[in-house]
Amino acid sequence: MATDLCTRRLTKELRALQKDPIKSPKITVQPNEANILEMHYVIEGSPDTAYAGGFYWGKLVFPKTYPLKPPSVMMMTPSGRFQPRRRLCLSMSDFHPETWNPMWSVSTILTGLYSFMLETAPTLGSIETTTSKKHALARQSLEFNVRDPVFCRLFPEYVELHKQRLEERQKALGIAEPIAPVTPSVDQPTVARPHAEGGDFQLVLTTAAGVVAVLFSIVVAMRFL
Repeated sequence: MATDLCTRRLTKELRALQKDPIKSPKITVQPNEANILEMHYVIEGSPDTAYAGGFYWGKLVFPKTYPLKPPSVMMMTPSGRFQPRRRLCLSMSDFHPETWNPMWSVSTILTGLYSFMLETAPTLGSIETTTSKKHALARQSLEFNVRDPVFCRLFPEYVELHKQRLEERQKALGIAEPIAPVTPSVDQPTVARPHAEGGDFQLVLTTAAGVVAVLFSIVVAMRFL
């Protein structure tokens, strides 16, 4: 259970973020409703960066003694910079309590995380990818996030944004309603079928060849009777 100091500090920081959100880059923060020690965030990639257009969801897990000790930091969304769902070794994370400053806050941690994200310096939990790979992951990030029920519960505004984008895409393509993907039934496995007339003709040839082979065997057998 969190200490009284920890609860008061995190509550105060949340109120400050709700009143004055982080705007550059835009970062949205929501606590786990059942556990104030778990803060979820979404960082929107800035223009003119490899992460432009991306929505990067992650979480901070605070110790019961915060702000005396730092939180663990992780990113859930694939970004091309960090390994998803892995604690990151940063100067303001629990990997380095010796460099932690109790004056730092949720806002400080998240802006620092994004600054490090824009760099190329390696650390435990980081990966190396091309700029084109990061661009591709940025385009896929929102769709990736909305597959997770936790994300959808905490950030309904982004779920609505994804829905609006899908509707706009369908409208541009002239699709009146979403088309549900067709998947084979488990009880009725897919069976390969011949292609159109060419497949039927091939089937006839195969059958005829089999009949000829049987007749030939009968003729040969009769010669030895």
